[in-house]
Amino acid sequence: MNVIRYFSPLLKEPKLIDDLPVVIRVRKFDEAAAKTFSDTMANAQNTGQPIIPVIIDSYGGQVYSLMSMISDIKHSRIPVATITQGKAMSCGAILFSFGTEGHRYMDPDATMMIHDVSSMGWGKVEEIKADAEEVERLNQKVYRMMAKNCGQKEDYFLNIVHDKGHADWFLDAKECRKHNMANHLYIPELKIKAHVTFDFG
Repeated sequence: MNVIRYFSPLLKEPKLIDDLPVVIRVRKFDEAAAKTFSDTMANAQNTGQPIIPVIIDSYGGQVYSLMSMISDIKHSRIPVATITQGKAMSCGAILFSFGTEGHRYMDPDATMMIHDVSSMGWGKVEEIKADAEEVERLNQKVYRMMAKNCGQKEDYFLNIVHDKGHADWFLDAKECRKHNMANHLYIPELKIKAHVTFDFG
């Protein structure tokens, strides 16, 4: 995504706003990435910018880190635009769906992939059973949240994935638009204008 800045010639030190607007890039879903995401989202609330762009180019990662990022978006006081460049797979696809309705953008050449939540559990039989129950709970939760975000019935994506035999489901941009995951098939530009006015009244 391009950020284009227009500065008034009366501004001698435009470098003061070189770090604005806040743009968040998501490549990983782990504890460190979730903390960085949370800190950056908090900073963006106080910049005065009208929207927070979240650019996703990720193979996915940890679902609990995803849930932390989702919480930050849901509690944002200003709209969030999600933008897929390259790929939004697994956790990346779910996070993409949390862009404010009308502000989900996808590069026409990008790829999205959806699949069931993976289990990394091991240990005793009862521990494995408990882990499997938790994975199923999370799986139901994220699919239902994504369906709601996309204006679909809550079992919409659950049914599609089931019909596909729970294999990885790869979608191009046009397919994402068809399922109302993506609102726009282009990468937006964010334009910043800074000017000075004088008031001698």
